[in-house]
Amino acid sequence: MGKVHTEGDPQPRDAALATDSDEFRAAGHALVDQLADFLTSLPERPVTRDLDQPAVRDLLGTRPLPEHGEDLAAVLPTTVELLADNSLFNSHPKFMAYITSSAAPVGALGDLIAAVMNPNLGGWTLSAVASEIETQTVQWIAELLRYPSGSGGLLVSGGNVANFIGFLAARRAKTGADIREKGLIQNGQRLTVYCSSGTHTWIQKAADLFGLGTEAVRWIPADADHRMDMAQLEATIQADREAGFTPLLVVGTAGTVGVGAVDPLREIGALCQREDIWFHVDGAYGALAAAVDDVPADLHALALADSVAVDPHKWLYTPLEAGCALLKDPRHLVDAFSFTPEYYFFGEGEDRPINYYELGLQNSRGFRALKVWLGLRVAGRAGAAKMIEDDIALTERLHGRIDEHPDFEARTLSLSISTFRYMPAGMEAQEDLNRFNQALLERLQEEGKFYPSNAIVDGDFLLRACVVNFRTEAKDVDEIPEIVAATARAMLETSAVSE
Repeated sequence: MGKVHTEGDPQPRDAALATDSDEFRAAGHALVDQLADFLTSLPERPVTRDLDQPAVRDLLGTRPLPEHGEDLAAVLPTTVELLADNSLFNSHPKFMAYITSSAAPVGALGDLIAAVMNPNLGGWTLSAVASEIETQTVQWIAELLRYPSGSGGLLVSGGNVANFIGFLAARRAKTGADIREKGLIQNGQRLTVYCSSGTHTWIQKAADLFGLGTEAVRWIPADADHRMDMAQLEATIQADREAGFTPLLVVGTAGTVGVGAVDPLREIGALCQREDIWFHVDGAYGALAAAVDDVPADLHALALADSVAVDPHKWLYTPLEAGCALLKDPRHLVDAFSFTPEYYFFGEGEDRPINYYELGLQNSRGFRALKVWLGLRVAGRAGAAKMIEDDIALTERLHGRIDEHPDFEARTLSLSISTFRYMPAGMEAQEDLNRFNQALLERLQEEGKFYPSNAIVDGDFLLRACVVNFRTEAKDVDEIPEIVAATARAMLETSAVSE
């Protein structure tokens, strides 16, 4: 065990992680150069390599924790090489699977600044400037969404937690203060929540974690356009009231995961106002498209919502992790989350500055707002809106190319999500088409030339492409139909030979 000198002249401390400024500068410059080269090479790389867990583990080896440390100048470049040669790149122009955007370099530099400064955004006195930057970032996001002035919120890890914040604020606001002390059983209310059949699985997690149970979730059928059926919603709420349940909140989705559908948010907002139900919008993906004029009109009704969840690490191109919870009346956050133990003393009274530990789930909080703030400063409102608009236009272009191709069936198009399937000649049975397109998806993902995901629409297994990537160009989407068709033809030829 190492000893710290306690007698005599002070001796310099030998800390294993200490790095002097010259070493830090040299290692940092070399690292940035290496990462810049990687970004330059990205379009020429495959989206991914065909990796399996045993092979990846072999790359790291099975050595125990080393007894002695390694040289920083050697560790950094070999780590970049390891990741660059053995990863799936969601920043690649032809990655169109899940709604994870290409990360802007300014955000990466923001993460570096945040890590070096390392403020704790739990209390204002611990992070004065950083806390004010987060407050301004939340305001700017609200402006992009055309959300009311006077709203507030906080940055969180992503869509799940941002939606959880809205859920918990609703639970406290609509049940009374005693819910936090007595819990749901003693409170005596049987709470129910409502969402469309296309809603993300965060709603099940929330109902489970926060005491309602998943049986409290009412899955409202979607109409032919994959939007929540308003007649079914109203009928279900009425039936629940008659059965002694207490409707808590309705979740409208601004861009479903599967097909990008936008629920009838304006009608839902009006219904919730009449029924005194909390209106929450899961806008993790699509809410930021409200910054664009030519989008589904319901995206311009977000101001009706009591709370909105949005992900800057989707359509603001921020590095993971970055979600944002917005509330029309931010006092609901303090009501839902604030505890003030004696060991937290960050000022008293209504005029005290904002202490983010009182507004959400975390006490110690990293400076994730900085990368979002810097991105918005560099892009501006017009630049952010233009990138989203371009992503939508590129998806429309892709959908058109698919529709023109004789071997495909183009299915749905909404926001920046297109769904389609390959139609082999003579193959008509749904089971056969589903089986073939599922195998085609797996082959495409293994090859890494184009990386889609899937959607199930009316029982059909479809390929799904989602563009949330400022690196994607027209030439990328123009190449996709033939990439898919060539892979499909090769599969069919192999099948014919094997038969």
